[in-house]
This record gives sequence, C-alpha cells and structure tokens, in this order.
Amino acid sequence: MFSASLYPLVTALLCNIVAQCAKTIHYYYKSGHWDLHWVIASGGFPSSHSSTVTGLAMAIGIQEGFNSALFAVTAVFAFIVMYDACHVRYYSGKNIELTKQLVKGLQEVSGIQFDQPIYKEQLKTILGHKFGEVAGGFVLGLIIPLILTPLFLG
Repeated sequence: MFSASLYPLVTALLCNIVAQCAKTIHYYYKSGHWDLHWVIASGGFPSSHSSTVTGLAMAIGIQEGFNSALFAVTAVFAFIVMYDACHVRYYSGKNIELTKQLVKGLQEVSGIQFDQPIYKEQLKTILGHKFGEVAGGFVLGLIIPLILTPLFLG
C-alpha cells in the first residue's frame, strides 16, 4: 500500500502518461505506422489534458468525498480545462491553418514574397482536441483512479 496523500498526484500523473502513450497506439491503429512523437505531442486521441484533470478530480472525490469543497474546485477546474482543449485551443489551431493559407494565397496571387522571419515560422496547427478526443480522455480519467484506489486507500 502507498501513501494516501500521494493518491491524487500519482493518479493525475499516471492518467497523463497513459493518455500520451495511448496516442501513439491510436496513431498506429489509424495509420499502420509507429510515430513516437505522439508520446509528447499535444492534440490527438485521447486528450491527456482531459484525462489528467478528470483523474485528479476523481481521486479527490474518492479520497475527500464527492460533496467536499476540494472536489468541487477540482471538478470546475477539470471542466474549464476540457472546454478550453475542445473549443479555445482547437479553434486557435484552425485560425493558424487559415492564416497560413491566406499568406500562401496572397503570395501566389500577388507574387510578393514575405521575407520577414515571422512568415517563415513553423506554427503548430494541432493545438486542441475534437470532442471525441476530450471524451476519450475523460473516460480514461474516470477509470484509472478506480484502478489505483485499492493501492492507495486500501
């Protein structure tokens, strides 16, 4: 048995690690190719942001009670993070895609080359998640704390 005080921390970290590793497996399943960059990448299925904050909230709920103030705080925190991952960060990535396409189109139509370093910057377009990716992280964040409960709270 492990220290009960570490249960929420270990749960959140393990949720993050499992989600990041699962992204690599999911990518392989979809493409047939192994790409270990997914272990550290943002975006993709399942959302490690969602799994981490859901796992933290679940562990706090299990340990402190689902009617505690601390659970309420972590649950609200989890919903904000998941909303941000699914909406704000996702659409930020879409705006980057659109901006890159507009610059490319402007260069092609006008023949003007933009030489400033900002136009040569490689911006990452996958910043956030689709709803299904967030939902996958949420489910993972519900399951892992239940598996770890007997090890920490016996």
